[in-house]
This record gives sequence, C-alpha cells and structure tokens, in this order.
Amino acid sequence: MLGEILKGMATTFKHLFRPPVTIQYPEVKRPVRYRFKGRHHLKRYDNGLEKCIGCSLCAAACPADAIFVEAAENTDEERYSPGERYASTYEINMLRCIFCGYCEDACPTEAIVLGDDYELSFYDRASSIYTKEMLLEPLPPGGKPTPQQVPAGAFDRSIPIMENPK
Repeated sequence: MLGEILKGMATTFKHLFRPPVTIQYPEVKRPVRYRFKGRHHLKRYDNGLEKCIGCSLCAAACPADAIFVEAAENTDEERYSPGERYASTYEINMLRCIFCGYCEDACPTEAIVLGDDYELSFYDRASSIYTKEMLLEPLPPGGKPTPQQVPAGAFDRSIPIMENPK
C-alpha cells in the first residue's frame, strides 16, 4: 500500500516541473496542421472575376447535401466569371457540412477551397448559412469588382486557358 502511494507521488513530482501544455486560447492560437479543412472560401482571378462558373459539381459531390448552387448566364454587360455561366446563388449550410473536402476536389476551376479558419460559431440557424458574399474573397490589388463590362466577344488573356496539346 505504501509503495503504491510513493509510486503515485513520484509520478506527480515528475510532472510537476514540466512546462504546461495548456495554451491561452483566445489570446494565443495554435497553428493548424497542413491538411486541416476549415471554413470555405470562393476564389477570384487577379482581375477580380470570380472563379466559380456555376457548374454545381461541388453540390453534386457533397455527401451531406450542404451546398446549393444556382447558375445564371453571363452577358457582356454583366460579367461575373470568364465562362458562359456564373453562380448567381451560392450557399453552404455549415450545420450540415462535414468538412470532407469533396467539394474542393470536384471543382474544375479550383474556385472553392477549404481554408484554415476554425472559429465557426452561430447564435441562430440562419447565420449558419454562408452566402456567396460571405464566401467570396476580397478583391485582389488591381482587380475590378463584379459585375464587369467587357466588349462583345472579348475575354481577359490574363486568365489561364487550357489549350489543346498537339
């Protein structure tokens, strides 16, 4: 009995002089791991156009059915993305999202990425639905806000375009 008490006291004294592993969370934030999947972001091109073309492949790949995409046609007077279509409505229900990253894998234009933001708290259910305006990244330096007006039949050559290899 006395041996077990001494063994327990030795363990206590051994850990007494080690540095603490606790961090002061709101003031000090731990860096996230490389493969961490946090809050979603919708990317833009350097000229300010949105990368999302409204194809809804992310919504089809989502196993939790958390993404809703509604597409509309681009015009020369109102251009949101370089393609024929853009996402007029893009919503993610964060209460349903399981942060699997399938939406990121399914996107052909790499428009949606899961960032490293992990502070997601909501006071009501309505604030857990992230809209397109909440998900879009801010304009890059030198970029113009969408919708943009472009000459008929023109496109920006700064956007990478896949060419047929010969």
